[in-house]
Amino acid sequence: MRKYLLIIGVILMGLSSCNKKGDALLSRTFPTASWERFDFIKEDIQIKKPVTYNLILDVTFDPTYPYDCISLVFSIFDSNENPFRTKGYRFYVKEKDGSWKSTLTDGLYHFTFPINNELSINEPGSYNFQLESRMPITPVIGIHSIKVINVK
Repeated sequence: MRKYLLIIGVILMGLSSCNKKGDALLSRTFPTASWERFDFIKEDIQIKKPVTYNLILDVTFDPTYPYDCISLVFSIFDSNENPFRTKGYRFYVKEKDGSWKSTLTDGLYHFTFPINNELSINEPGSYNFQLESRMPITPVIGIHSIKVINVK
């Protein structure tokens, strides 16, 4: 009986650890925990058939991050470098009293924020996905990683 419970437990752990979030379309880790203002995060994505994305921002900070929010711009450009979609975002990571809106785990604060639900791209081609920092002081310190993920 113990053996079966152990096997069921391992299977359930395996299922729960599957990547429910989906694929990272943009991803950057910052080994020095800093992001320069004009260091855009870019990735060319090949669209072969109509697709719909449900996008979230996944970001981690350490306690040295000095701001109460993160401000950025997410853009998509078509193969002719024409803007397909551009939108600015400001996400608050701290309360008004300065306390974090997340728990510290392994020295980092982790957040996920919605970017765009049901973003449709119907025309095949090459699209450039881009993320840029819009924070007022550069470099932005205390940031460890940032991703734009398509939630499945």
